[in-house]
Amino acid sequence: MTPFLAWSATAVAVLVALAGLASTLARRRIGLLHLAGAAVLEVLLVVQAVVAGAALAGGQRPPETATFVGYLAGVVLLPVAGVLWSRTEPSRWAGTVLAVASLVTAVMIWRLVQLWEAPGA
Repeated sequence: MTPFLAWSATAVAVLVALAGLASTLARRRIGLLHLAGAAVLEVLLVVQAVVAGAALAGGQRPPETATFVGYLAGVVLLPVAGVLWSRTEPSRWAGTVLAVASLVTAVMIWRLVQLWEAPGA
C-alpha cells in the first residue's frame, strides 16, 4: 500500500462526496463534474490495486491476506456501483448516493492501510 495513493484517493473521495452533497442541497442531479471526480477516484484505486497486487505477488503479505484482498476488490468496485446507482436515481438524492459511496470508499482505503501495516504474520 502506498501512503501517497491512499491520501490522494481519500482527498478525491471527500471532494466527490462534497460535490454530491452540494448537488443534493441544490436539488439537482449529478453532472459531469461528479462523473469526472468519480473517474479520477477509480483510476487512483485501480493504480493502488495494481501496486498492492504486485506487492502480494512479490511475496509481501499482510497478516489477514484474504480480508485484505476482499477489501481491495470491494474498494475498486464501490465507486462504480455508486455512479451507476446515482445515474439511475431520478430524484435529487443521486448526489447523496454518490456521496455515501465516496465516503465509504475513503473509510475502506484506510482500513486497507491498517490491514497492510498490521503487525504479525
